[in-house]
Amino acid sequence: MSGRVNTWSPVGRFFRHFSLRAAVVAAALVSGTLAAPAQTAPAQPAPAFNPARANAGTLGVISGGADGTYIRIAADLANVLDGEDLRVLPMIGRGSLQNLRDIMFLRGVDIGIVQMDAREQLKAENLQNDAVRRLRFITRLYNEEVHIIADREITDIRQLDGKKVNIDKAGSGTNLTSRLIFDKLGIKPEMTTFDQASSYAKLKSGEIQAAVYVAGRPVRAIAEFQTDGRFHLLSIPFEGEIAESYFPARFANADYPQLVDKDKPIETLAVGSLLAVFNWPENSDRYNRVKRFVDAFFSRFDEFLQPGRHPKWKEVNLAADVPGWERVRPAQAWLDRAATASKPSPQGQSFESFLKGRGIDVSAEQREVLFREFLAWQSDRQRSARRVTRQD
Repeated sequence: MSGRVNTWSPVGRFFRHFSLRAAVVAAALVSGTLAAPAQTAPAQPAPAFNPARANAGTLGVISGGADGTYIRIAADLANVLDGEDLRVLPMIGRGSLQNLRDIMFLRGVDIGIVQMDAREQLKAENLQNDAVRRLRFITRLYNEEVHIIADREITDIRQLDGKKVNIDKAGSGTNLTSRLIFDKLGIKPEMTTFDQASSYAKLKSGEIQAAVYVAGRPVRAIAEFQTDGRFHLLSIPFEGEIAESYFPARFANADYPQLVDKDKPIETLAVGSLLAVFNWPENSDRYNRVKRFVDAFFSRFDEFLQPGRHPKWKEVNLAADVPGWERVRPAQAWLDRAATASKPSPQGQSFESFLKGRGIDVSAEQREVLFREFLAWQSDRQRSARRVTRQD
């Protein structure tokens, strides 16, 4: 057998390709078009940190205590919206009433989460006029439920008359709402103002007989409260003056398995909450930051409804009004643009009238196909009319 390789065989073609490739590589090395590893260009240094840019898009959001719903909502805002041009800094706050004061007067606080009934309490501090001038709202948020944890021997809220009941620290939304509810129901407990974490320990020791917390369910600290079967959540009647200021709500066993019996939901009350903001002068630096926040928040709101975010986001209606409050201008402008964009075109209105007039009921997919065919038919008619006009 000959020692030659047939260049037309598969093996021959392989060697011929290999030799050609080796020749090309060798020529490239000689000419310097293929650089050796040691000759590679050095990596470019990372761009220098720009403090001015980092501060330009930063906003402070005052929320609530570490165990409450406000701080989790603020954390969601930061997790979803943070980027190169916007950074949200969640802050632990001391409750709705103090949050309003912080938005109005504290440097670095632009936005805050507050209860809808909190602003009324500023009258007692002669801050009502300041509040009307300095405060606006971005959107209504969700309802916050009133939780009253009590010993199981207490079966009716009226039994708290004369008992020690913790209503959270002064300035908190819980403190405010608790006083209003007990006053409207004619109940006069001996009120204490421990923080929430301390109140659970004092419940167990018997130092207090009940503890109130106003927050959007489920509240992690309450869900994790080890009751040993001794405590439960009390019902609050929806009656009289209560119905004028609050909303009916309910706790189920799924919300708090240790505090609510199966098949025996607890009727309670809820108060609305909102995203309040300082009324910065138009086109000022802080105003433009708020505008950037509003545009990002409204445009990406669907991301707050994804798994992993707090379930209370599902209750939010961005366009809902808040009685007695004025919406901040960038938010109102965004909603106005969205409303205009969502209006059907004249062709769409004609098509809907056509379907309705003939009683045609089709699926959304079929409706889309029919609408495209309708537009094509309408366009053909217009072209035919123009041809006839030119001929005349």
